Amino acid sequence: MGFAELTLALQRRSYTWLRSIADRRSPSPPHLLLGERGEDAAFFHLRSLGYTIVGRRWRSPRLPGDLDLVAWDGSTLVVFEVKSRGSRGIAPAEMAVDQPKQEMLRKMASAYLRQIPELHRAAVLLRFDVLSVYFDGDKPVFEHHLDAFPRY
Repeated sequence: MGFAELTLALQRRSYTWLRSIADRRSPSPPHLLLGERGEDAAFFHLRSLGYTIVGRRWRSPRLPGDLDLVAWDGSTLVVFEVKSRGSRGIAPAEMAVDQPKQEMLRKMASAYLRQIPELHRAAVLLRFDVLSVYFDGDKPVFEHHLDAFPRY
């Protein structure tokens, strides 16, 4: 294990430990805590795969909702919708990203892109991925759905 992998593993363990303490004291409902736990696990998972995370829970002042994770995959900007479940149910987690949710994500991504200088904006390739996170056992299980739905 190289230095970068060791550093990431140490960060993951420290964050998980701190999150467990915060979760015990949090007044948030369990389903919201599970969602946050899934987004945190997705963050470290994507970093270990080489994605450069540039946004977490990004919000626009003019739109409802947020972008769970925004990352660069080479020259492609990827908007990740993270869906977390305690176990695998009848329907896969990614089925929750329905048409209205996709529309909201497209609007949010457009708002995010407006932050990029216009000179560079035209060259940005955009992709929407869904990352399902299942907490069936000790470690989370990830299902990555690349290019889950079209940009427009």
